[in-house]
Amino acid sequence: MAKSPQKTELAALFDAVTKAPQRLAKRIAAAGLCSRRDAEQWITSGRVKVDGKKQDSPAINVTNEQVITVDNNPLPMIEPPRLWRYYKPRGLVVSHRDEKDRMTIFDVIREQHGEDLPRMISVGRLDLDSEGLILLTNSGALARYLELPSTGWIRKYRARVHGQVKKDHLDQLGRGLTVDGVRYRPVVASLDHQANSNAWINIALKEGKNREIRKLMEHFGYPVSRLIRTSFGPFMLSRMDEGDIIEIKAAVLRDQLGLKKADITSEPVATKPRSKPQAKSSLPSKKPASKAGAKKPNHHADHQRKKTRRDAHRP
Repeated sequence: MAKSPQKTELAALFDAVTKAPQRLAKRIAAAGLCSRRDAEQWITSGRVKVDGKKQDSPAINVTNEQVITVDNNPLPMIEPPRLWRYYKPRGLVVSHRDEKDRMTIFDVIREQHGEDLPRMISVGRLDLDSEGLILLTNSGALARYLELPSTGWIRKYRARVHGQVKKDHLDQLGRGLTVDGVRYRPVVASLDHQANSNAWINIALKEGKNREIRKLMEHFGYPVSRLIRTSFGPFMLSRMDEGDIIEIKAAVLRDQLGLKKADITSEPVATKPRSKPQAKSSLPSKKPASKAGAKKPNHHADHQRKKTRRDAHRP
Protein backbone atom coordinates (compact mmCIF):
# COMPACT_ATOMS: atom_id res chain seq x y z
CA MET A 1 0.00 0.00 0.00
CA ALA A 2 1.37 3.40 -0.99
CA LYS A 3 2.21 5.82 1.79
CA SER A 4 0.18 8.98 2.19
CA PRO A 5 1.88 12.24 1.15
CA GLN A 6 1.88 13.35 4.81
CA LYS A 7 3.65 10.18 5.96
CA THR A 8 6.16 10.44 3.13
CA GLU A 9 6.95 13.99 4.27
CA LEU A 10 7.39 12.81 7.86
CA ALA A 11 9.74 10.01 6.81
CA ALA A 12 11.86 12.52 4.91
CA LEU A 13 12.07 14.79 7.98
CA PHE A 14 13.17 11.90 10.21
CA ASP A 15 15.71 10.34 7.86
CA ALA A 16 17.24 13.32 6.11
CA VAL A 17 16.48 16.94 5.36
CA THR A 18 14.75 17.07 2.02
CA LYS A 19 16.56 18.80 -0.84
CA ALA A 20 13.35 19.65 -2.63
CA PRO A 21 12.58 23.37 -2.97
CA GLN A 22 10.19 24.80 -0.40
CA ARG A 23 8.74 28.19 0.48
CA LEU A 24 11.13 30.49 2.29
CA ALA A 25 8.76 31.11 5.19
CA LYS A 26 8.23 27.36 5.63
CA ARG A 27 11.99 26.78 5.74
CA ILE A 28 12.44 29.47 8.43
CA ALA A 29 9.61 28.03 10.51
CA ALA A 30 11.02 24.51 10.15
CA ALA A 31 14.28 25.78 11.66
CA GLY A 32 12.35 26.53 14.84
CA LEU A 33 12.78 30.31 14.91
CA CYS A 34 9.11 31.26 14.68
CA SER A 35 5.77 30.40 13.12
CA ARG A 36 5.27 30.51 9.34
CA ARG A 37 3.12 33.64 9.71
CA ASP A 38 5.86 35.41 11.67
CA ALA A 39 8.42 34.29 9.10
CA GLU A 40 6.39 35.93 6.33
CA GLN A 41 6.39 39.19 8.31
CA TRP A 42 10.15 38.95 8.85
CA ILE A 43 10.65 38.53 5.10
CA THR A 44 8.45 41.48 4.11
CA SER A 45 10.18 43.68 6.71
CA GLY A 46 13.57 43.01 5.09
CA ARG A 47 15.13 40.87 7.82
CA VAL A 48 15.82 37.85 5.59
CA LYS A 49 18.53 37.36 2.95
CA VAL A 50 19.03 34.50 0.50
CA ASP A 51 22.57 34.09 -0.86
CA GLY A 52 23.33 37.60 0.37
CA LYS A 53 20.34 39.21 -1.35
CA LYS A 54 17.59 40.77 0.78
CA GLN A 55 14.14 39.31 0.17
CA ASP A 56 10.96 41.37 0.42
CA SER A 57 8.43 38.73 -0.65
CA PRO A 58 7.68 35.30 0.90
CA ALA A 59 6.67 34.01 -2.54
CA ILE A 60 10.04 32.41 -3.22
CA ASN A 61 11.25 28.81 -3.11
CA VAL A 62 14.62 27.89 -1.62
CA THR A 63 16.73 24.76 -1.19
CA ASN A 64 19.06 23.70 1.60
CA GLU A 65 22.06 24.44 -0.62
CA GLN A 66 21.28 28.16 -0.45
CA VAL A 67 22.59 30.40 2.33
CA ILE A 68 19.71 31.92 4.29
CA THR A 69 20.22 34.50 7.03
CA VAL A 70 17.86 36.25 9.42
CA ASP A 71 19.18 39.53 10.81
CA ASN A 72 22.52 38.51 9.23
CA ASN A 73 22.61 35.30 11.31
CA PRO A 74 22.74 31.96 9.44
CA LEU A 75 19.57 29.90 9.61
CA PRO A 76 19.93 26.88 11.93
CA MET A 77 19.81 23.40 10.47
CA ILE A 78 16.45 21.66 10.63
CA GLU A 79 16.28 19.19 13.52
CA PRO A 80 14.49 15.84 13.17
CA PRO A 81 10.97 15.87 14.61
CA ARG A 82 10.79 15.46 18.38
CA LEU A 83 7.77 14.91 20.62
CA TRP A 84 7.15 15.57 24.31
CA ARG A 85 4.40 14.67 26.77
CA TYR A 86 3.40 17.63 28.93
CA TYR A 87 0.99 17.76 31.88
CA LYS A 88 -0.89 21.01 31.33
CA PRO A 89 -2.18 22.54 34.58
CA ARG A 90 -5.53 24.32 34.78
CA GLY A 91 -5.47 28.08 34.28
CA LEU A 92 -2.97 28.15 31.39
CA VAL A 93 -3.68 28.97 27.75
CA VAL A 94 -2.40 26.62 25.02
CA SER A 95 -1.09 29.26 22.62
CA HIS A 96 2.03 31.27 21.86
CA ARG A 97 -0.05 34.44 21.96
CA ASP A 98 -3.13 35.32 23.96
CA GLU A 99 -5.30 38.33 23.13
CA LYS A 100 -6.10 38.77 26.83
CA ASP A 101 -2.43 38.58 27.83
CA ARG A 102 -3.06 35.54 30.02
CA MET A 103 -0.37 33.07 31.06
CA THR A 104 0.40 30.38 28.44
CA ILE A 105 2.01 26.97 28.75
CA PHE A 106 4.94 28.27 26.70
CA ASP A 107 5.50 31.18 29.12
CA VAL A 108 5.76 28.64 31.94
CA ILE A 109 8.01 26.25 29.99
CA ARG A 110 10.41 29.06 29.06
CA GLU A 111 10.48 30.29 32.66
CA GLN A 112 11.22 26.81 33.99
CA HIS A 113 13.56 25.43 31.31
CA GLY A 114 14.99 28.41 29.45
CA GLU A 115 17.20 27.35 26.53
CA ASP A 116 17.18 23.66 27.50
CA LEU A 117 14.23 23.05 25.19
CA PRO A 118 13.68 24.24 21.60
CA ARG A 119 10.73 26.27 20.38
CA MET A 120 7.70 23.98 20.46
CA ILE A 121 4.13 23.96 19.23
CA SER A 122 1.19 22.01 20.58
CA VAL A 123 -0.65 19.15 18.92
CA GLY A 124 -4.20 20.40 19.32
CA ARG A 125 -5.45 22.36 22.32
CA LEU A 126 -6.95 22.09 25.78
CA ASP A 127 -9.13 24.92 27.03
CA LEU A 128 -8.19 27.18 29.94
CA ASP A 129 -10.03 25.16 32.60
CA SER A 130 -8.96 21.72 31.35
CA GLU A 131 -5.81 19.87 32.34
CA GLY A 132 -3.83 16.80 31.44
CA LEU A 133 -1.85 15.49 28.49
CA ILE A 134 -0.71 17.82 25.74
CA LEU A 135 1.72 16.64 23.06
CA LEU A 136 4.37 19.20 22.11
CA THR A 137 6.67 19.05 19.10
CA ASN A 138 9.34 21.07 17.33
CA SER A 139 7.87 20.11 13.94
CA GLY A 140 4.88 21.77 12.32
CA ALA A 141 4.58 18.88 9.85
CA LEU A 142 4.38 16.35 12.68
CA ALA A 143 1.81 18.45 14.58
CA ARG A 144 -0.42 18.74 11.50
CA TYR A 145 -0.19 15.00 10.85
CA LEU A 146 -1.11 14.01 14.41
CA GLU A 147 -4.10 16.37 14.40
CA LEU A 148 -5.63 14.75 11.30
CA PRO A 149 -8.70 12.58 12.02
CA SER A 150 -7.33 10.12 9.44
CA THR A 151 -4.38 9.43 11.76
CA GLY A 152 -6.93 7.60 13.90
CA TRP A 153 -5.46 8.41 17.30
CA ILE A 154 -8.03 8.30 20.10
CA ARG A 155 -8.08 11.04 22.77
CA LYS A 156 -9.27 9.86 26.19
CA TYR A 157 -10.58 12.03 29.03
CA ARG A 158 -11.95 11.79 32.56
CA ALA A 159 -14.70 14.24 33.39
CA ARG A 160 -16.13 14.99 36.81
CA VAL A 161 -19.71 16.18 36.46
CA HIS A 162 -22.48 17.26 38.81
CA GLY A 163 -25.62 15.17 38.94
CA GLN A 164 -26.85 11.59 38.72
CA VAL A 165 -25.75 10.31 35.31
CA LYS A 166 -28.30 8.28 33.34
CA LYS A 167 -27.24 5.37 31.13
CA ASP A 168 -29.63 6.51 28.40
CA HIS A 169 -27.73 9.79 28.06
CA LEU A 170 -24.44 7.95 27.66
CA ASP A 171 -26.03 5.74 25.02
CA GLN A 172 -27.17 8.83 23.11
CA LEU A 173 -23.59 10.10 23.09
CA GLY A 174 -22.55 6.82 21.48
CA ARG A 175 -25.00 7.40 18.62
CA GLY A 176 -24.03 11.03 18.05
CA LEU A 177 -26.34 14.01 18.47
CA THR A 178 -26.95 17.62 17.53
CA VAL A 179 -26.64 20.40 20.11
CA ASP A 180 -27.51 24.03 19.27
CA GLY A 181 -27.35 23.25 15.56
CA VAL A 182 -23.92 21.59 15.76
CA ARG A 183 -23.67 17.90 14.85
CA TYR A 184 -21.32 15.89 17.08
CA ARG A 185 -19.97 12.51 16.05
CA PRO A 186 -20.46 9.44 18.26
CA VAL A 187 -18.49 9.55 21.52
CA VAL A 188 -17.65 6.53 23.66
CA ALA A 189 -18.68 7.41 27.23
CA SER A 190 -18.95 5.19 30.30
CA LEU A 191 -19.76 5.82 33.94
CA ASP A 192 -16.74 5.18 36.13
CA HIS A 193 -17.98 6.25 39.57
CA GLN A 194 -21.24 7.74 40.85
CA ALA A 195 -21.42 9.60 44.17
CA ASN A 196 -24.37 11.41 45.73
CA SER A 197 -23.96 14.70 43.89
CA ASN A 198 -21.29 14.07 41.24
CA ALA A 199 -19.83 11.40 39.02
CA TRP A 200 -16.68 10.53 37.05
CA ILE A 201 -17.16 9.66 33.37
CA ASN A 202 -14.61 8.15 30.98
CA ILE A 203 -14.82 9.62 27.47
CA ALA A 204 -13.02 8.70 24.24
CA LEU A 205 -13.20 10.49 20.89
CA LYS A 206 -11.21 10.80 17.67
CA GLU A 207 -11.94 14.37 16.66
CA GLY A 208 -12.98 16.95 19.22
CA LYS A 209 -14.68 20.24 18.46
CA ASN A 210 -14.13 23.32 20.61
CA ARG A 211 -15.25 22.55 24.22
CA GLU A 212 -17.13 19.53 22.87
CA ILE A 213 -17.19 17.46 26.06
CA ARG A 214 -18.37 20.37 28.20
CA LYS A 215 -21.15 21.23 25.75
CA LEU A 216 -22.32 17.62 25.46
CA MET A 217 -22.41 17.14 29.22
CA GLU A 218 -24.22 20.45 29.80
CA HIS A 219 -26.78 19.43 27.15
CA PHE A 220 -27.88 16.64 29.52
CA GLY A 221 -27.67 18.85 32.61
CA TYR A 222 -24.28 17.62 33.86
CA PRO A 223 -21.98 20.66 34.34
CA VAL A 224 -18.31 19.67 34.16
CA SER A 225 -16.28 20.64 37.23
CA ARG A 226 -13.05 18.99 36.15
CA LEU A 227 -11.78 17.69 32.80
CA ILE A 228 -8.54 15.75 32.39
CA ARG A 229 -7.08 14.38 29.17
CA THR A 230 -5.46 11.08 30.11
CA SER A 231 -4.10 9.94 26.75
CA PHE A 232 -3.55 10.99 23.15
CA GLY A 233 -3.19 7.98 20.87
CA PRO A 234 -0.59 5.59 22.33
CA PHE A 235 0.85 8.20 24.70
CA MET A 236 -0.52 8.37 28.24
CA LEU A 237 -0.51 10.86 31.08
CA SER A 238 0.34 8.00 33.42
CA ARG A 239 1.70 9.22 36.78
CA MET A 240 3.03 12.57 35.59
CA ASP A 241 2.62 15.57 37.88
CA GLU A 242 1.39 19.01 36.79
CA GLY A 243 4.07 20.79 34.78
CA ASP A 244 6.14 17.66 34.01
CA ILE A 245 7.52 17.42 30.49
CA ILE A 246 9.02 14.17 29.15
CA GLU A 247 10.47 13.58 25.70
CA ILE A 248 9.38 10.47 23.81
CA LYS A 249 12.19 8.34 22.42
CA ALA A 250 12.71 8.90 18.71
CA ALA A 251 12.60 5.16 17.99
CA VAL A 252 9.29 4.84 19.87
CA LEU A 253 7.86 7.80 17.98
CA ARG A 254 8.86 6.36 14.60
CA ASP A 255 7.35 3.02 15.54
CA GLN A 256 4.02 4.61 16.57
CA LEU A 257 3.95 6.55 13.31
CA GLY A 258 4.47 3.36 11.31
CA LEU A 259 7.81 4.49 9.89
CA LYS A 260 10.75 2.20 9.21
CA LYS A 261 13.34 1.89 11.93
CA ALA A 262 16.54 3.84 11.49
CA ASP A 263 19.77 4.45 13.32
CA ILE A 264 18.66 7.27 15.63
CA THR A 265 20.99 8.72 18.23
CA SER A 266 18.70 11.24 19.96
CA GLU A 267 17.87 10.33 23.57
CA PRO A 268 14.74 11.13 25.59
CA VAL A 269 14.81 14.00 28.03
CA ALA A 270 12.69 13.75 31.17
CA THR A 271 12.35 17.15 32.78
CA LYS A 272 10.75 18.14 36.04
CA PRO A 273 9.74 21.79 36.41
CA ARG A 274 12.03 23.84 38.63
CA SER A 275 8.91 25.05 40.42
CA LYS A 276 5.28 24.06 40.12
CA PRO A 277 2.96 26.46 38.27
CA GLN A 278 0.81 28.43 40.67
CA ALA A 279 -2.82 27.55 41.19
CA LYS A 280 -5.28 29.07 38.77
CA SER A 281 -6.59 31.65 41.22
CA SER A 282 -3.09 33.02 41.82
CA LEU A 283 -1.73 32.96 38.28
CA PRO A 284 -0.37 36.35 37.19
CA SER A 285 -1.82 37.95 34.09
CA LYS A 286 1.30 37.26 32.04
CA LYS A 287 4.69 36.75 33.70
CA PRO A 288 5.38 34.46 36.68
CA ALA A 289 6.29 36.11 39.96
CA SER A 290 10.00 36.42 40.70
CA LYS A 291 11.57 34.03 43.19
CA ALA A 292 12.27 36.92 45.54
CA GLY A 293 8.56 37.67 45.84
CA ALA A 294 7.42 34.06 46.04
CA LYS A 295 5.18 33.05 48.93
CA LYS A 296 6.15 30.37 51.44
CA PRO A 297 4.94 26.90 50.43
CA ASN A 298 1.54 25.88 51.71
CA HIS A 299 2.03 22.26 52.71
CA HIS A 300 -1.67 21.77 53.44
CA ALA A 301 -2.57 22.98 49.93
CA ASP A 302 0.11 20.69 48.45
CA HIS A 303 -1.41 17.75 50.31
CA GLN A 304 -4.88 18.60 48.99
CA ARG A 305 -3.61 18.86 45.41
CA LYS A 306 -1.90 15.47 45.68
CA LYS A 307 -5.07 13.95 47.11
CA THR A 308 -7.14 15.44 44.27
CA ARG A 309 -4.67 14.13 41.70
CA ARG A 310 -4.93 10.62 43.14
CA ASP A 311 -8.70 10.89 43.11
CA ALA A 312 -8.62 11.85 39.43
CA HIS A 313 -7.03 8.52 38.61
CA ARG A 314 -9.15 6.46 41.02
CA PRO A 315 -12.20 8.01 42.70
